[in-house]
Amino acid sequence: MRLQVIGDPVLHSKSPVIHGAMLGALGLDIPYSAHVVRRGELSEYLAWARENGVTGFNATMPHKEDLIPLLDEIDPAAKAVGAVNTVCLRGGKWIGFNTDGAGAVAALKDSLGIDPSGLTVTLLGAGGAAKAVALALSQAEAERVFVCNRTLSRAEELCAHDPLGHLSSAGFDADTLRRVAEQSQLLVNCTNLGMEGCPHQFEDFSFLDALPPDAGIFDLIYHPAETELLSQARRRGLRTLNGLPMLVNQAVLALEHFLDRPLDRRAMAGAATDALLFLES
Repeated sequence: MRLQVIGDPVLHSKSPVIHGAMLGALGLDIPYSAHVVRRGELSEYLAWARENGVTGFNATMPHKEDLIPLLDEIDPAAKAVGAVNTVCLRGGKWIGFNTDGAGAVAALKDSLGIDPSGLTVTLLGAGGAAKAVALALSQAEAERVFVCNRTLSRAEELCAHDPLGHLSSAGFDADTLRRVAEQSQLLVNCTNLGMEGCPHQFEDFSFLDALPPDAGIFDLIYHPAETELLSQARRRGLRTLNGLPMLVNQAVLALEHFLDRPLDRRAMAGAATDALLFLES
């Protein structure tokens, strides 16, 4: 049995550290490594993986969507998102899953103490991560999720994938962000604004002033550990969370798929987080 994470680039991935720590905590001697797979090489990789004892792998950019037509089965949650980040070989079949959305909801509950059920949420962005998180928030019975994006048609397209009707599209201009924020108890950033190496930043943060004083701010970015969005939110006394707990929780869920059994998720998350903190120290 071998496990991997594939992508391009991928050698910087923290997945080997996270999964290595969790497997070690379980007393399992299962190797987990990063493997560069370039766009267009997925079919060759799947054949190679089958022949070389790879029974599961995580996928990052640029493969999350490209894998869909190449797999034998797709989990309903992954099918709804249109992307996979976890693939398992079971009974000779490649089966795809997506743990991003569920990992985000678990992070909100465990690390920020926020249950999305019944809440109104402002969600920024309409890309792949935003789609996974928005649909997961809808499944978690959020009352309403405003999907805010500069290109409104992309937000509308995302919302059309929600069978429960909890998602509403909105713009990204300052007035709109303030309007939806004043109705929300949670704001989730799924854009790359503020990410290390990204040249762009929020034009202003006045929308944070419209949120209620006990609102939570969840930024999926974890490099840097505190984005300017989180810094501005913290100065206003709002509760903040970066993307590291989501990264850890989606990995815990992926490992459950790899091992095909439930795990002590808190224990696994603790082992992974400790390993990451040690790596950064």
